[in-house]
Amino acid sequence: MLRQIITIFSTVLLAELGDKTQFAVLLFATRPEVSRVWVAVAASLALVTATVIAVVVGDRLADWINPRYLEGIAGMGFVVIGIFMLVAFFNQSG
Repeated sequence: MLRQIITIFSTVLLAELGDKTQFAVLLFATRPEVSRVWVAVAASLALVTATVIAVVVGDRLADWINPRYLEGIAGMGFVVIGIFMLVAFFNQSG
């Protein structure tokens, strides 16, 4: 059980670092009129809410689709997003 928790924590932490969500939080934290504590609280609540939604949807999808296929679909989705990001990068650079 502890190994599963560490794996999930590590995967989500690495996936979240440097993504658009973290940049949004960073930008809110730069505003002098906004409390840093409330930025952290609001962002944390948003992440918890999104996570609960993902868990509920994932649980329901697993009733209809083999979880192995869902992992493959998610992997392909990440590859497609990565390709789009690389194409956008090279189009801006050239």
